Amino acid sequence: MSIEAVALLEDPIRRRLYDYIAAADHDVSRDEAAEATEIKRPLAAFHLDKLAEAGLLDAVFRRPEGKTGPGSGRPAKFYRRADAEFSVTLPARDYRTVATILAEVTEHAGFEQAIERAAAQHGPVLKDRDVLEALRERGYEPYLDGAVIRLRNCPFHRLAVDFPPLVCGMNLALLEGPAAEAGWRARMDPAPGRCCVSFSKINKV
Repeated sequence: MSIEAVALLEDPIRRRLYDYIAAADHDVSRDEAAEATEIKRPLAAFHLDKLAEAGLLDAVFRRPEGKTGPGSGRPAKFYRRADAEFSVTLPARDYRTVATILAEVTEHAGFEQAIERAAAQHGPVLKDRDVLEALRERGYEPYLDGAVIRLRNCPFHRLAVDFPPLVCGMNLALLEGPAAEAGWRARMDPAPGRCCVSFSKINKV
């Protein structure tokens, strides 16, 4: 199923729709998606439903904001990126099981500090680069929230759910040093629907 789902994104219209909804911080209506991608609403609806059928998007029904009570019409269909993960490896590989076993051993043996020291050696290169682009390359899906950089996606999400102190601590160790070199302060800032790390600009005195 993963191959078929990923293959849907080869279509440029579906990829534009998916990218727009994945980057949105709210549920997206068919009208909004059509306008944002500059296509007709019926075409947008067709492709959005195909993405939902494949599990790439979740479809929810609710009334638009401000419309309640009798005469408000039928609930409208909105879309958001699905929580499901898709990966394709040929031939088949099972890295998640290995990662889970190693994480369990690490927690039981108390190797968190050693993991964080090792992680500090493998962070992304942020200095002298566009920080947003460098984080985007690592899969974090960064975005500006005022003067703060937040990360919409955690590349280690599944393991972070099962082993939050270990994986979130490792993630911070990955990003803390490179961020400081680029003039940003990485800190733990967990919230639903995004990565546990955010960045604020270091004020030079």
